[in-house]
Amino acid sequence: MRRFLDHVVNFLKDDDGPTAVEYAVMLALIIVVCLAAISVVGKNASSTFNTVGQSIGSTTGGT
Repeated sequence: MRRFLDHVVNFLKDDDGPTAVEYAVMLALIIVVCLAAISVVGKNASSTFNTVGQSIGSTTGGT
């Protein structure tokens, strides 16, 4: 565990800045994660709205 922490500290202290390619890869990963999260949240919200709508419709007699 100590060796892993030493590697992390050395990585953070390293003066070599990230290149444009590394920034592009990080941006692409962030975009993919955001799209996946939006998709999941959208499906869950749609399901919830449908359930609530059906529940309201059945309690009001469908008028």
